[in-house]
Amino acid sequence: MPAIRLENVAKIYTDNRRGVSATLNVNLTIRQGEFVFIAGSPGSGKTTLMEIIAGELDPDRGKLWLGAADMGRLSRRDGAELRRCMGIVLESDELRSSETVFKNLASVNRLEYLKNKLLDRPKIDKALSLVGLAGRAADYASELSASEQCRALLARAIWRSPSILLLDGLLERADDDTVWDMLHLLTALNDRGTTVILATGGSYGDMLLKRVVTLNEGKIASDLRRH
Repeated sequence: MPAIRLENVAKIYTDNRRGVSATLNVNLTIRQGEFVFIAGSPGSGKTTLMEIIAGELDPDRGKLWLGAADMGRLSRRDGAELRRCMGIVLESDELRSSETVFKNLASVNRLEYLKNKLLDRPKIDKALSLVGLAGRAADYASELSASEQCRALLARAIWRSPSILLLDGLLERADDDTVWDMLHLLTALNDRGTTVILATGGSYGDMLLKRVVTLNEGKIASDLRRH
């Protein structure tokens, strides 16, 4: 299970009216097996940070390490292969409403869907059960409530038993019961060794006594460790 390390990682956006402004400038290490909340108000840089770790954005400066691998030196294909240890839900992720819950979890393409349908149905069913959606695999995503869709997105992230979970904005889309069910499950997975990185605007990290890294204007404003 690799650690994650960001060294002087910056993402710069050009605003023609105000000139060039850096929206992210971060040094951060997340150890194996940690549960870390990335906190901050909208526009603080949480989503940019999560997208860089997930490989959706390339930093303009600095280095991102996954274990001993400098991700900036890898090809896009090799980087994606190394990130297979991650279960990812990004802020923009949604289920495909015209497909079943099972197909949403099992596939990014038809070939992968056919393989997973044959080999991995028990794992997918177990993940759905863990998030409170037992027996819902054949339902269409459009039949799920907003909170149930959040549960399904979490099931999609965990069914392959990743060593790292990278979750952005998931709690903000769910009702209170779903939020606490998901936090309970994530705590249990973390207790078994899974690294959990959870970006949210809420104060859940303080309530759960977990490490909270707070961003403000793209920089780390505080890094509170509970142990």
